[in-house]
This record gives sequence, structure tokens and C-alpha cells, in this order.
Amino acid sequence: MATQRIEIETDGPYRVHGLPLSRTAQIETRFGEPVDWEPEIPILSDADPFDVCRCGRTTTQPLCDRRGCEEGFDGTEVADHGPREARAYPYPGVGFEMSDDLTLCSQAGYCGDRFTTVWAMLEHSEDDAVRERIRRMVMLCPSGRLAYRADGATEPDEHAHPPGVSAIRGGPLWVRGGVQVIGGDGVPYEARHRVTLCRCGGSQNKPFCDGTLQEIGFRDE
Repeated sequence: MATQRIEIETDGPYRVHGLPLSRTAQIETRFGEPVDWEPEIPILSDADPFDVCRCGRTTTQPLCDRRGCEEGFDGTEVADHGPREARAYPYPGVGFEMSDDLTLCSQAGYCGDRFTTVWAMLEHSEDDAVRERIRRMVMLCPSGRLAYRADGATEPDEHAHPPGVSAIRGGPLWVRGGVQVIGGDGVPYEARHRVTLCRCGGSQNKPFCDGTLQEIGFRDE
């Protein structure tokens, strides 16, 4: 079994093995449009293993204090274990393909601003500046809903994130670097470079975040 992994406890927390834990937050314009990520603030670097809350009720965010587990948290996993590629819809651009797996969306908002979206920008992707902007916006997407692959490339373009997990302020657990997530039934999910795991307990696509935390006003401060 991989040394660096996240095991999901049935109706319990995420047990994290061999990975550092940090905090980060979205950097937004004055209009609330996300444009980047704040530098990570380390929380744990050598604790192994440790438990991260999955229900949103802990008093020691982001770490689990078992409060929600004892109150009867329902953490039933319903997400597809299959590969992203089987679900993703391809959007061809000039010199690249953007793919979109809507089931993974965490509503982070990096895919657009008040003027346009990455889908609308595809129409003008022959322009180098537009194409590079699409690429950057796609790679900022924390959930991996969107991916950018240049023509002729075998793998999508990705930031060189080392394996790690980060609690996004008011948001999900951001898992990066191809970390293996193993379901409560022992069946692994596809190891992807960008994954967002639910921390509010309300996602309808557990264990992945679906943006429900915005509707219920999840806070972790």
C-alpha cells in the first residue's frame, strides 16, 4: 500500500498518511473573482497519521475531534470510482484540448469572471494570449474538473505540486500530487493530480466536494 495516501473511514474522518497538512485560501478581485491561491501556511509536517474532519462539526478545524462521528454523521460515498477520462467531455481548442468532468466541480470559480468563461474563450483560442489564459485558469481549478492537454501531449499540463493536502479557507480539502484516496470499502479512487474532498458533510457526491458548502455557509475559522 502507498505510504502517501488518504483512507476514508466509514462515517468518519479522512485518515491521512505520509503527507503534510497546510492551509490556503483563494485570492479574489474586489468583485469576488478568484484569480490565484494564497501561499500555504503549514499546520502539520511530521504527524503520521492524522485525521481530517469530514462532517464539518469538529471544534478543531481542520483536524477531527470525533464530535460529528459520535453524533451520527452519514458519510456514505456515492462518487464514481472510475477514471475521469471516461466521464470528461472534450472541448477542442487551437493547439490543445480542454476536457470537462462536471461531476467533479467544487464551484471554486476559476473558470470564469464577470466578462467571460474558459468555454467562451475557446472561440478565440488561436490567439496566444487567450490560449495561455485558458491554460492558466484550467490549471488553477482545484478539483480537476477541467484539464488542458496540448496537441501531441500524452498527459495534461499541471503545476508541479508535490504530494500534500491543504484545507482551503471556507472550502474543501485540496489534495494534490497524485495522492491515492481509498474509500471506506477499501476500493481506491483514481489517483489524480488535483482533488477536492468534502469537509462540510453536505456534498451529494461524497467524498468529493460539489460546492454545497457555499449553500450551507460552511465556516472553518
